[in-house]
Amino acid sequence: MPAISGSQTQDIRPVRWWLIVVAALIAIMVLVGGATRLTESGLSIVEWKPVTGALPPLNEAQWTAAFEGYKTIPQYRQMNAGMSLDEFKSIFWWEWSHRLLGRVIGVAYLLPFLWFLWRGVLGNDLKRRLWGIFGLGALQGVVGWWMVASGLSQRVEVSQYRLATHLVLALLIFAAIVWTLRRIGETVSSAAPLRLKITAWVLLVLTFVQLYFGALVAGLRAGKIYNTWPDIDGGFIPSAVRLFFDVPWWRNLFENTLTVQFEHRMMAYTLFILAVLHAVDAARSRVDRAAVDGALWLFGVVALQATLGILTLLNQAPMDLALAHQAVAIVVLTFVVAQVERLTGSRREAAKQETIGEPVTQPG
Repeated sequence: MPAISGSQTQDIRPVRWWLIVVAALIAIMVLVGGATRLTESGLSIVEWKPVTGALPPLNEAQWTAAFEGYKTIPQYRQMNAGMSLDEFKSIFWWEWSHRLLGRVIGVAYLLPFLWFLWRGVLGNDLKRRLWGIFGLGALQGVVGWWMVASGLSQRVEVSQYRLATHLVLALLIFAAIVWTLRRIGETVSSAAPLRLKITAWVLLVLTFVQLYFGALVAGLRAGKIYNTWPDIDGGFIPSAVRLFFDVPWWRNLFENTLTVQFEHRMMAYTLFILAVLHAVDAARSRVDRAAVDGALWLFGVVALQATLGILTLLNQAPMDLALAHQAVAIVVLTFVVAQVERLTGSRREAAKQETIGEPVTQPG
């Protein structure tokens, strides 16, 4: 493979900063989405207008029309009957801000991406990754409306299945960007035993499972009940009759509030123990300092996340603690993705040669 020239290294720096900005915007959007859920604002806009919907109501007539649209859905009739226009505006702005951020992210991703493609600074491997991320982003817009549509006719809230899908897809996009940023970095991957790589990958998979369970908890409002710890429903492990009263049994895993909160707790314990084992193993193995530090930092943020989860539960999910819990979940995901990529074993110099293209010389 040819060596990387100084101009190529210079040209790839804007790509890194662009991806960092997009990742930060996605993290902010996830938190705004969490606030939208906590304030019951997600169904305040009952139409999907990808272009014209970027503008909020601009006069009293438009506000009245938007409010009248909200009055047609079950959530208004069963939960918010008699709501004033000013009260409607307070929930409208949360949902409008969430959707606007989605549009901003789309523009912030696509326009620089097209610019970098035109400049020719992206190699084939990186282009494939970035086109894949763009495709996931487009899918996320569709999934977002699919989620909202589930609460417009027969329910007073969106489906917890669709909410979880929407959140996990957003964080999958975020993780793909973090992975890509690591791949075009300047550091060298750590040589590590297979056992350490496997535990890192298991941590990553279980983190996504836990994120899905957390979204189910949010969708079912299961964080506002069983607000004791370490016991739940009278014991560390609830009775099987209470955990699996619905039929078929598997529905309890997604729809029974007790079972969903219990599995979220058990997965948290599993992640904590595995993070401890991974950190101890990394410290005792002959791996470089970056891998050890990565394992220790990962354990630290997992421990912080567990603490926040307990506090959120004991206080019945107030917005400040709930959003802090969600924010640290994003930090956990960032650290675990970085650790897995760090331990993959391929050298970064080889990756850079695969992902950096020859810059195009522009006339003039």
